Amino acid sequence: MLAGPAWAQITVLDQAQDQMQQEAGTPVAEPAEAETPPPPCGTQPLTIARMGWPSAEVLAEIHAWLLAREYGCQTRVMPGDLAATASAMGSTGQPAVAPEMWVTRVAEVWNAAIAAQMLRPAANSFAQTQLEGWFVPGFVAAAHPELKGTAQLRQVLPTLNGGKPVPFISCPLDWACSLINRNLVAALGLKGLVEVIEPENRFAMDRLIAEAVSRKEPFLLYYWQPNAVLAQFDFAALDMGAYDAEAMACLAQQGCAAPRPSAFPGETVVVALAEWVFTDLPAIAGYFQRASLPLAEMNLLLAQLNESGATVEGVAERFVTERQDLWKSWVGSAP
Repeated sequence: MLAGPAWAQITVLDQAQDQMQQEAGTPVAEPAEAETPPPPCGTQPLTIARMGWPSAEVLAEIHAWLLAREYGCQTRVMPGDLAATASAMGSTGQPAVAPEMWVTRVAEVWNAAIAAQMLRPAANSFAQTQLEGWFVPGFVAAAHPELKGTAQLRQVLPTLNGGKPVPFISCPLDWACSLINRNLVAALGLKGLVEVIEPENRFAMDRLIAEAVSRKEPFLLYYWQPNAVLAQFDFAALDMGAYDAEAMACLAQQGCAAPRPSAFPGETVVVALAEWVFTDLPAIAGYFQRASLPLAEMNLLLAQLNESGATVEGVAERFVTERQDLWKSWVGSAP
């Protein structure tokens, strides 16, 4: 290591050399600047499919907000529907993201795209996969803590309505779930304990539910998630036990001779990513591999969307602003 006069001599020589280069017109080399790392989303806008139902619309806008805010990404939200979006992702790799892909509804297209290595799933869109089930009003659940699931209905129902059958708001007659529900009533030994009501359509179904809640009468209902109704009113889900594929196959038939209880089948609903997102944008793929929203939270967002003057963009912005406790784990160590 040089010190004292020797170091001073080198410094003087360097200064003299710089002066000679300047007099000769030779530019003095500037220190090299560090290269700017590429943005985590790349240099082109990241396309996100906003498919045409409320939960998918809200998810698309939430992800667009968070990618811009936390990763500095440019995003472009584009309209789409389930089949067309899956087909486009499988053939062109665009859009890059579909936040709510119902895989079983487009199974043929999905499987072909997976085989061609054009797309693959990231996280489940929702933290729970059991989307259909039976529910009771919250006040019934509070008054009967022993009522945890459908297995306890035979004991509890006779105490709810003065000995009269308890209304069971099922689905419209032309829906597959109406037949399944009737067979489940038989499988659970509930004939004579419930009065099955099959509304004309979805709107009549929601009206019947609202009227029953306002009268504070005990009732049983079938419903599905995500849905605003389950957040607007206080309902408790009943544990329907395990899913039994063989039992469900019988429950779905008009002439099910020996119905046995079963939960409804789970749904595969995922965040779908174009394959190139995993290879070219690993930080963004990692975000989407963590971005799974609890169903109850989506129900709340849909209830907010039903408020007067609400917009999809406004509900998404409110979520990003107020619910960091939910989305912070999705972001992880974003730059």
